[in-house]
Amino acid sequence: MKTKILQVLRNADDYVSGQQLCDELGVSRTAIWKVINQLKEEGYEIEAVRNRGYRILEAADVLDASEIKSRLHTQLIGKEVYYQSEIDSTNSWLKRLAEDGACDGSVTIADMQSRGKGRRGRVWVTPFGTSIPFSILLRPDIRPDRASMLTLVIGLCVAQGIQKLYGLDTGIKWPNDVVVNGKKICGILTEMTMQAEYIDSVIVGVGINANMQEFPQELSDKATSLRNELGHPVKRADIVVRILELFEEKYQIFLKTQDLTGLIDEYHSYLLNKDKEVRVLQPGDEYTGVARGIDAMGDLIVERSDNGRTEKVFAGEVSIRGLYSYV
Repeated sequence: MKTKILQVLRNADDYVSGQQLCDELGVSRTAIWKVINQLKEEGYEIEAVRNRGYRILEAADVLDASEIKSRLHTQLIGKEVYYQSEIDSTNSWLKRLAEDGACDGSVTIADMQSRGKGRRGRVWVTPFGTSIPFSILLRPDIRPDRASMLTLVIGLCVAQGIQKLYGLDTGIKWPNDVVVNGKKICGILTEMTMQAEYIDSVIVGVGINANMQEFPQELSDKATSLRNELGHPVKRADIVVRILELFEEKYQIFLKTQDLTGLIDEYHSYLLNKDKEVRVLQPGDEYTGVARGIDAMGDLIVERSDNGRTEKVFAGEVSIRGLYSYV
């Protein structure tokens, strides 16, 4: 009911009467009044005028399922949204839900993760109420070797979504870091579960530094937040909704070709490594070269400095660093 009330208030051009809400939802005025009060307690600014009704003036900075679903205009992504104030990891939680039959496109979101996951077993720090950890469940009919490309698809959506919302000059450090002013603002972790020779599920996890102002000392020169870059706090639901809507659009493009053919030019426009010198950190074979962009499979094409050969670098095997900085 909370989701529906938020939808009606948001879509209205003027006040919405209590009777109209009762008629649309099929509930009593007392039930409406209780939900309106709950929303006010959560931080929503709702004006109530006698004989006119209710009008939403300002949304709260909340990430719960009702806030997200009341604003989302998608068919698949976010079909079901699950929220917890605190969870071990939105990826781990969504994996458990997937095993219990959660539908394609389901999303888990939390205000805090106690054991957030980063690449290669690292921990992703998500303090309560200031970060945006969410995960998307996908059940695509694609070959297993194509699933890793979804990391690049969501990375493009995050970079583009933040740029469109706030005008920040976002970029992507291949393959899965979204960067603002040379510092990481988002991490992405994609995990796949297989049954025999086919994909059972792909879980795409995203962690965005939204309103954090301080970072652990070891991350202070590598990480930033939207609040630090903009100079003011942001509404986290704005970001989630924009990214989910972009992802639905670009996911459908990906599924048509099952590669990045339809997205490669767009991806290159955000790729910070393109035509830059990089250091490829590969076990037993570290080398320097110039990154020439990605191919249709999402591999980074690097022209080696030592012998001029062109190498395809697969994301799961190596790390890429700029010669003089993190990017």
